[in-house]
Amino acid sequence: MATDILVPHLGDSVLEATIIKWVKQEGDFVNTGDTILELETEKANFEVAAETSGVLKSIGRIENEDVEVGDVLGSIDSSAKAEKSSTKTEKPTEEAKTPEAIIESANAEKIKATPVAQNIAKQENIDLAAVTPTGVGNKITKDDVNKHVQSAPDKTADTTSESVSSELFPSLSQLNSNREKRVKLSRRRRTIARRLKEAQNSAAILTTFNEIDMSSVMGLRKRRKDQFKEKYGVGLGFSSFFIKACVGALKLFPELNAEIQGEEIVYKNYYDIGVAIGAEEGLVVPVIREADKKSFAQIEHDVKNFALKSNDGTLTLDELMGGTFSITNGGVYGSLMSTPIINPPQVGILGLHNINQKPVVIDGEIVIRPMMYVALSYDHRIVDGKEAVQYLVKIKELIEDPETLLIEG
Repeated sequence: MATDILVPHLGDSVLEATIIKWVKQEGDFVNTGDTILELETEKANFEVAAETSGVLKSIGRIENEDVEVGDVLGSIDSSAKAEKSSTKTEKPTEEAKTPEAIIESANAEKIKATPVAQNIAKQENIDLAAVTPTGVGNKITKDDVNKHVQSAPDKTADTTSESVSSELFPSLSQLNSNREKRVKLSRRRRTIARRLKEAQNSAAILTTFNEIDMSSVMGLRKRRKDQFKEKYGVGLGFSSFFIKACVGALKLFPELNAEIQGEEIVYKNYYDIGVAIGAEEGLVVPVIREADKKSFAQIEHDVKNFALKSNDGTLTLDELMGGTFSITNGGVYGSLMSTPIINPPQVGILGLHNINQKPVVIDGEIVIRPMMYVALSYDHRIVDGKEAVQYLVKIKELIEDPETLLIEG
């Protein structure tokens, strides 16, 4: 009896996916719950598990192919159970009993790599066992594979006259093959491109800027970081300060915590703050739920866990769905200033940037202070320039006097 392998329900509003790889191959025996293949959606990666035990009879859709919810991916022959169990008593082959084969199998199981890294390794014909991992949990990332490709020595040229001639007078096709490389856009990258273009086409996006003196926050972190880490088990970063400041300012300017639905404005009385993270497979924006009710330590734990999960590709759809306002930090990459694009249906996003020591005038004197440019992009359809500027000024006030974050909640 054959059981179809179907594309499962992928979450609200997620209807399509891309096949990353088949973990099992035709003829392999699988148990109920075994991962058969991996899918990539616009939000997260999914593992499709076997719903019955048996032999993987057929594979109907190939890697990198786009599929929809409900599509048939292949089939499992569940009647092969008895045949599988009977083969257990058969005498193993000499090859299977050799220590080398056992070691090779064990090493293969230990190798961990992100889906992107696996695809690159496959395209470049690279053995992942030869790549040094640097990712979380000793996982191989795409940067590890690319570094391995760049460090690999050139193959020794043949000494025949034909190879010498080829090197001296390469064909046009050889030159072109070395100059260009074609790689299909990942499902997530295509979604990012589509959503960003939709934001530009549908929203009237404007950006306002300001500059924040980070002295007070940096001084507070320096005084409290050791005690904070010892008590809560997580570092005290800038994220919790800015998330708390965003919530405080959103309470004063609710238009920036709203969205447009048809001809109505929906004001949100909750504060779910999205935090943009540059993951290996592309930008992801996990959401800190009810940030107004969380402590600094809880927020820092959430941010840390999201960063780890984004590197591992283990963020869930629930962690990526929704959000009423977002924060993105280009400063971690050295950005001085940028104009972030809002994440629809949200109408506002705060951009943080690099901190630089700069001369500023305070009380008539020139002093050196750590300054950060901040940017607020907003949808001018429901947020006026006055409110946007005042919102960013409030962020500046709260960060420059962080004690008010506690006083004002």
